[in-house]
Amino acid sequence: MSLRIETDLTRFRQIVRGRIRRELQQFMSRGELFGRHGGTLVSIPLPQIELPRLEFDPRQATGVGQGEGEPGTPLGAGQAEGGGGAGHAPGHHVPEVEVPLEELAEVLGEELELPRIRPRQRANIESVTARYTGVSRSGLESLRHFKRTYRAALRRQIISGSYDPVRPRIVPIRDDRRYRTWRSSRQPETSAAIIYMMDVSGSMGDEQKELVRITSFWIDTWLRAHYRGIESRYIIHDAEAHEVDREAFFRTRENGGTVISSAYRLCSQLMARHFPADAWNVYLFHFSDGDNWSQGDTEECIQALRRDLLPGGNLFCYGQVESPYGTGQFLADLRGAFPSDEKVVTSQIEGKDAIPATLRDFLGRGR
Repeated sequence: MSLRIETDLTRFRQIVRGRIRRELQQFMSRGELFGRHGGTLVSIPLPQIELPRLEFDPRQATGVGQGEGEPGTPLGAGQAEGGGGAGHAPGHHVPEVEVPLEELAEVLGEELELPRIRPRQRANIESVTARYTGVSRSGLESLRHFKRTYRAALRRQIISGSYDPVRPRIVPIRDDRRYRTWRSSRQPETSAAIIYMMDVSGSMGDEQKELVRITSFWIDTWLRAHYRGIESRYIIHDAEAHEVDREAFFRTRENGGTVISSAYRLCSQLMARHFPADAWNVYLFHFSDGDNWSQGDTEECIQALRRDLLPGGNLFCYGQVESPYGTGQFLADLRGAFPSDEKVVTSQIEGKDAIPATLRDFLGRGR
């Protein structure tokens, strides 16, 4: 029975995974998806997930395949025309399926054909990890293997003839005890940091911030599948830049102008103070509507990228969200200044349907 349940569960998971993969682009545009995010799981609404089965109709009602039929006769049960008023019956609840973020990242990588990230390892720092590999007759009591100990005691009592199947009582002795053993291995340590920067000037409305919020969720999901620990920092800017927490990052809105270089200067300070290049894999993501105070400030941004941000980072990604108030000039300036630099990636996010293409642009280089 347990084997059958496990088989059915595996089959159900395969059906859910296939459904998620088919509708991934639809899920990627849903802002409420990561409202169901908690810990290492995310709840995804999947209506009408059923295992295929045959049903027998005890009513013997007529239906498809019975009788001659007439041209134009609808197949299946029809629905009454016209709308109804308010009702008192309960509505249908959409079932939700909990999916581990690691599995969601795998589906994302398969569907968008993303290459695995090659972390830049720390040169002289190694971490020691322990892995349980076997069972021994000696060890710490906290590592006692209860199942193997029970089996050893049961085997001994059966062989000695002291086992009573009518009144079974298994009493392990010292020689029956089994303990888990482990093997230590040294691996180069890799650490990663994500620094998000976003324009919060008056031209960036709620719709633009929603695009940034959805895009950053999928960026986090993919990068965390490649690193055991990630630090995230958030910088907002209008004419001045400030480091804030995640909640303030997506909720703050200012009415001032836009000076992008202020964010790049603050980002450079964070990298120098907390994330040195020889110890961290640093990923930089900047979102704006492409409007900047002046061409002179844009030149200062380009110099800051070349001098400070690119040498110390794995990747710099600029996402330009569509806005009725932004000029979009900053995107063209970046592409003109870095036409072939592998560390610089730009993408235009015209709406939620463009998010998959943006993720493919940002994460498709495997850096």
